[in-house]
Amino acid sequence: MNILVFDIETIPDIDSGKKIFNLDDLSEENVVQVMQNHRYQQSDGKTEFLQLYLHKIVSISVILKTSDKINVWSLGNKSSSEAELLEHFYEGIERYTPTLVSWNGSGFDLPVMHYRSLIHGVVSQRYWESGDGDQSFRWNNYLSRFHSRHTDLMDVLSGYIPTAKAPLDKIATILGFPGKMDMSGGKVWEKYRAGDIESIRNYCETDVLNTYLIYMRYQLIRGKLTNDSYIEECNQVREMLKNKKKSHLEEFLKAWQDS
Repeated sequence: MNILVFDIETIPDIDSGKKIFNLDDLSEENVVQVMQNHRYQQSDGKTEFLQLYLHKIVSISVILKTSDKINVWSLGNKSSSEAELLEHFYEGIERYTPTLVSWNGSGFDLPVMHYRSLIHGVVSQRYWESGDGDQSFRWNNYLSRFHSRHTDLMDVLSGYIPTAKAPLDKIATILGFPGKMDMSGGKVWEKYRAGDIESIRNYCETDVLNTYLIYMRYQLIRGKLTNDSYIEECNQVREMLKNKKKSHLEEFLKAWQDS
């Protein structure tokens, strides 16, 4: 079975904000401020976090686990367009038909990707298959919240109860994994404004690593892995991180070892 763990990082969709609020003459910073202020008022002072259709993807990171290999990377490169990132993601689904694994993918990542695919016209027949072309997808597809072809760990572990949901970094830390370390989603816009796409991509990769390690723990409690096979899976991740020879992955490994 192929497993594809994924995570996205986003910034405010300034172009859509300008269209919706007629803000062609304002700077990007002021457009974002208007968008957030509007959201704050609309939510009766509860949040400035923008609606999902007003997010733009700047990074998609993945872990691909096949029968003989595991790898972590960010799709495309630092100059890839949003459409190119989406195309790379859906190409992986077309090629591998993997089990997708996420943390809050049903509540955030996938809906954002749906809206952005709609904007760019990015096609993926396999992802959108629901059984008309392939009968095996009728009872297990990527679109149903309760099908296992996409496992949203936050959803499943909370029993689909909103008040029981937990943040990725807190669960990772409790389990002895590194968690967020020195970066968070709240810093993505700041990093993007500074032109530091590399830090965003690196941070996104650590998120998918935490998610994958929690997924392995989830497979253990489901009886899909024995204690020995769980340890072996973790050792494979450690070996992969050593071989990548990238500073942020080495820091992740050290934090994991020190926890």
